[in-house]
Amino acid sequence: MAVTNIYVCTTCKLAEEAGCAASDRSGARLHRALSALASERQSPVEIVPVECLSVCKRACTISFAAPGKWTYVYGDLPADTGAEVILDGAALYGATSDGLIPWKQRPEALKRGVVSRVPPMISPSEKQP
Repeated sequence: MAVTNIYVCTTCKLAEEAGCAASDRSGARLHRALSALASERQSPVEIVPVECLSVCKRACTISFAAPGKWTYVYGDLPADTGAEVILDGAALYGATSDGLIPWKQRPEALKRGVVSRVPPMISPSEKQP
């Protein structure tokens, strides 16, 4: 089973966080919470901080990605309470062969927060003539 990468936008901030130190922004707090909980649970995920996922109007934003799977981007996640839901969603994602989590199985926050899904990369050898 491939490790699920959870990309976390660490620069995400809510409107009321204007002027906050970068380490106090919602995205940075979510990254710390996810890292701590993933370590505590020994989850088979890699938490990857990124500077921007370009979904600035829907903070906090994360994405799930793994080789050969669809990539999902989710926004509007709660910085201080979202880690558990995100890791639960990542477990569902990791259990799929293609990254497509059935709608009914997704945690509610991931149903509401879908920003996009991106098909898996196709290597040159897999392309149709």
